[in-house]
Amino acid sequence: MSTEKKFGTQGWTPERLGSLAGKTYVITGANSGVGFEASRMFLSKGASVVMMNRNPDKSAAAIATLKQEFGNDAAVIFVRMDLAVLDSVQEAAAEIIEKVPYIDALICNAAIAQVPTRKLTVDGFESQLGTNHYGHFVLCGMLFDRIEQSQGRIVVVASLGYKMGLRTIQFDDMNWDENYSANPAYSQSKLAQMMFAYELQDRIKVANKGVEVYVCHPGSSKTSLIETSGSIVTKIIFRLMAMSPMVQSAEKGAYPEVMCATEDGLEQRALYGPTGRMEWVGPVGKGTLEPYAYDKTVMTQLWERSEKETDFQWSI
Repeated sequence: MSTEKKFGTQGWTPERLGSLAGKTYVITGANSGVGFEASRMFLSKGASVVMMNRNPDKSAAAIATLKQEFGNDAAVIFVRMDLAVLDSVQEAAAEIIEKVPYIDALICNAAIAQVPTRKLTVDGFESQLGTNHYGHFVLCGMLFDRIEQSQGRIVVVASLGYKMGLRTIQFDDMNWDENYSANPAYSQSKLAQMMFAYELQDRIKVANKGVEVYVCHPGSSKTSLIETSGSIVTKIIFRLMAMSPMVQSAEKGAYPEVMCATEDGLEQRALYGPTGRMEWVGPVGKGTLEPYAYDKTVMTQLWERSEKETDFQWSI
């Protein structure tokens, strides 16, 4: 079904949300940008939000802002997690399991992008792959059973940047020991996230588990992503772009992930996001998904490699 037929010419908007009272949404990277705006939307409908962020001070400020808007009783808490450190991911997941009895959706929103020079995480992974893919791979695995208890969802926030690299996984040099370049490495990390999600869909089906997995992207949105990790040149370029109609607000950038966390009747083997010009902006719905993003042979190899590299075995 086309976006226009399903959601009308305006695409999906938060007006479609009913009450979310009693629902709990766990969001990585929720103290700014798209993740923060998604938190606002959930809280505005009575849901509970768990922010998983790296920076305690920024998280406290974000929560203070949300409580100023929604009242001191707004159900939002913070659990510290650094996706680039697998020990931190496992500790944070254990804390979530202890504190959060229900998870209606885990939204894998946090990311780093356009890291100008090659860096390795403490676990020895190229920083963008380690943060964006491996960190979320372990987090989803640890929280999967809790999500299934609620018949919940996993939402993987990807990027159109997946089209701008090798269009497959560079298994012989995943850490970019040779020929590192910021954009291809970022592209590889986002493609890995998508392939993980589509492979997880397949494994859930085989195992007859009750979790739905969706993949979306925010389009071109005004967030701190490039400002956080990009080079000076990249930051200048994006600041200039942000003045054009080809960049939308962080609030609109949050629409796809909120939709994927709440809307019924979506397709799983799909990529949701803006459907307007270049799919950077415009009405939110089902966009274009390149077939190489769900190449079964590569997906299976990536899953096995991810388990080996992270030393984490999924129970599914």
